[in-house]
Amino acid sequence: PPIPHAMWMLWCTQTLALSLHLSADRSSKHLEYSKWKRSPYKHQSNVICSFLRLDLLPAKNGEEVTKHFLQELLNILLAYISKSLNRSSKVLDFHHPHQLKEGLEGFSLELQDQPDNLEQLLVDCQDTLKYGVKTAHPCFFNQLSTGLDIIGLAGEWVTSTANTNIFTYEIAPVFILMEDIIFKKMHSIIGWSEKEGDGIFCPGGTMSNLYSVLLARYHFFPRVKTAGMLALPPLALLTSTHSHFSIKKSAAVLGIGSESVFLVKCDESNYIGEYNLVLYPQGLVPFYVNATAGTTVYGAIDPLNDIADICERFGLWMHVDAAWGGGLLLSKRHRMKLQGIDRASSITWNPHKMMGVPLQCSVILVQKKGLLQECNQLCAEYLFQPDKHYDVSYDTGDKSIQCGRHVDIFKLWLMWKAKGSEGFESQVNHCLENAEYLYYKLKSRKDFQLVFQSQPEHSNVCFWYLPTSVRNMPPGPERDRELHMVAPKIKAKMMEEGMTMIGYQPLGDKVNFFRCVFSNPATQKEDVDFLLDEITRLGRELYS
Repeated sequence: PPIPHAMWMLWCTQTLALSLHLSADRSSKHLEYSKWKRSPYKHQSNVICSFLRLDLLPAKNGEEVTKHFLQELLNILLAYISKSLNRSSKVLDFHHPHQLKEGLEGFSLELQDQPDNLEQLLVDCQDTLKYGVKTAHPCFFNQLSTGLDIIGLAGEWVTSTANTNIFTYEIAPVFILMEDIIFKKMHSIIGWSEKEGDGIFCPGGTMSNLYSVLLARYHFFPRVKTAGMLALPPLALLTSTHSHFSIKKSAAVLGIGSESVFLVKCDESNYIGEYNLVLYPQGLVPFYVNATAGTTVYGAIDPLNDIADICERFGLWMHVDAAWGGGLLLSKRHRMKLQGIDRASSITWNPHKMMGVPLQCSVILVQKKGLLQECNQLCAEYLFQPDKHYDVSYDTGDKSIQCGRHVDIFKLWLMWKAKGSEGFESQVNHCLENAEYLYYKLKSRKDFQLVFQSQPEHSNVCFWYLPTSVRNMPPGPERDRELHMVAPKIKAKMMEEGMTMIGYQPLGDKVNFFRCVFSNPATQKEDVDFLLDEITRLGRELYS
């Protein structure tokens, strides 16, 4: 059959581009591109070096170029994922900021007036991944959010392809219903009845905690919505010294003031002691208590039932920041650590942490149904018309302080379909088993010292590496000064070599220590052993 003119021109252009590609003196980038053409994922030769963004859909007859471009991008992503999970590969190829700004091997961050072709864009994608951190690597222990779930990744691709907002049912009908299903599931896991409870997805745990303070203030002082701070007495919030900084930040953002946040001291087990409400200056009105289920550094869990008793006694809003610890609710073995969470007025839960959902995925869950709507709704007529032909209670956008909101639900919903609750339970148990393994390894060695001797409640394990020179020093300020420099020196060398990565920090009167956290299901005991071996090797090189 005759070839359509547009397809004929496309073929000619590709053939000409191929000839130029083979005959020209290509740069190193084009040599890198030729490696992609030998990729095991390729089934045909896709020559797109002469095409520009304007040749992609929605350009007329842009289907083939778009397909080739996305296939090449998929090859890059598959190669990166495979490399990320290869233990012999580096966690990062570290370069200082000035080096990346100046450009490396032709990789430039600068923006030009003239457009680059699609081949260059693919090279830029590959270089961006090359110089970044492989957070999916089994030896990446640096953050609370690690790993890469392939089903979650697929969900993120579908979400971006749909490219819709999630404030009304009319433009996100399936996603809106998925949110409703997920919230009911999470409420049930917490222990709330199906008839009560509400929630909304937020851009991170800090925003979820901000919602909790906002809702608590409106619950006790609803006139603040219209009259502002003049309608309020001087307020006080209570939280522990080890709680997340977002509680203070929320008080600052909402005009309550960070000085109105009172920190309750923790004992050596990291538990909150008695909340002594009589210590506050006269005239301040306590209204909100934050309990933490899984502190960022230690993974400690506050005694939720005891705090709930105090909140009920004094009529206070109880919020549980379970951004890190919420995943424990999915484990029959560990959910008892969060006893009393069902008594909370609101809960922050980040599925992008222990549950392994790709960033970002955070929720604020509220026990009182309708409070989110009452607190935040302004009934914008261009979005939330009451006379729509469907049930407008599914127009959830007015519950949010945002207008546009990213669709975070689908990747979580799809992962839950793929794993089931049992799959998440197995994943959580595996991460805590890794933490237990590390804890006992450290306890048996003289060149390491645990920050706390008690077994960790979560998957956080905090410890010092003790070079021989430090180990032989008597306790005191001089030893502390020397020990304080050990972790930063080892971490710097570790990042330069790039084979593993772990965080460190001081806290209170404790000098710099390593904090290892487990949330990557790909991490195995052999990776824990490798981490200790690397710290020991680097420590000996630095302190020999």
